[in-house]
Amino acid sequence: MSSRLVGVGVGPGDPELVTVKGVGALRAAAVVVVPVMDTGERGRAEATVLHYVPAANVVRVVFALNERSDRGRREAAWDAAGQRVAELLREHGSVAFATIGDPNVYSTFTYLAQTVLAAVPGTVVETVPGITAMQDLAARSGAVLTEGTEPLTLVPVTAGSAVLKEALAGPGTVVAYKFGRQAGEVAEALRETGRLDDAVWGSALGLPGESIRPAAELDGAPLPYLSTLIAPARRDGGRGGKL
Repeated sequence: MSSRLVGVGVGPGDPELVTVKGVGALRAAAVVVVPVMDTGERGRAEATVLHYVPAANVVRVVFALNERSDRGRREAAWDAAGQRVAELLREHGSVAFATIGDPNVYSTFTYLAQTVLAAVPGTVVETVPGITAMQDLAARSGAVLTEGTEPLTLVPVTAGSAVLKEALAGPGTVVAYKFGRQAGEVAEALRETGRLDDAVWGSALGLPGESIRPAAELDGAPLPYLSTLIAPARRDGGRGGKL
């Protein structure tokens, strides 16, 4: 039988936001791999998985998740992690990989699957969708992501503030991920484009350190790396104005 690798989205951190299908996939796998930083501390994915799977079934695999500048070192870590998961597949046949958010949205699972497929040809790769940080923040803050014909743009601020400014200049809702270290630049971009007043940001959603604030309160101080921002679309036409 073919080996089976399943990327499971476990949401932004609140264990109650893992889907029923996600829990089933985690429990059905022989082992569940969770990514950890090379510093070794427990991440959100691992903490969430341990609510549903015995620790004996969880394998911690190091990714250089905190490496932003040395591409060679980062890719070497991805390859090493992929080889470790390939070993687990050969041994157990089925492996689940837990990733925060969704496995098809800015997830390390993408890189892992490529390495595993090269190492274990014929592996069946599947994904189970997860709730994203933007969905969770929208629910907790009351921000509406889209109405009618509005577009939705998702931008990782690690791509640079110019990309964010371009998106904010458009008519739709803009969501910014990973903006904590560039909080000052994000606040300035919101001001320049007239999008500051309705925007909201959040971090540690569903966790003890949760923070949800109006973007107008951004003072330029660094925020947690995995902060999320929602700048809702300009809505001037009243209810259903963009249908």
